[in-house]
Amino acid sequence: MVNDMTQNYYEQLGGTYREENGNLVPDVELPEQKSIGKYGRMHLDYLKQHRRGRYSALLGEGRLNAYLADVDEQAHKMLTSLTVAFAKTQGIDEHLKATDQMRWVQMMNNVRNSAEETVMRELILA
Repeated sequence: MVNDMTQNYYEQLGGTYREENGNLVPDVELPEQKSIGKYGRMHLDYLKQHRRGRYSALLGEGRLNAYLADVDEQAHKMLTSLTVAFAKTQGIDEHLKATDQMRWVQMMNNVRNSAEETVMRELILA
């Protein structure tokens, strides 16, 4: 190992180099990027427009993608649990689905829209 006084900061942190076309290139890799769904992209737009500092900090720290993927996952879980809870409180069940399918679809669409509004207000635009 080379003396710490002759190493640059990158090397002191354990960084290594590889040679490409006669040049030394740092061996660095970007962290694995998780896919971001609808709600993660919506939250990204919100951060860019209304929370520039938070957006810049997450981007600069390399945590933006993981943060947005987490928000997206939380939003989907929240949407699912709220939809189930709202449907239960309104008495929407399999019996209604079997007896009056159009009514069931209308009511489930209402429930889903209400749940999505709650997710947007409490998670995406917060």
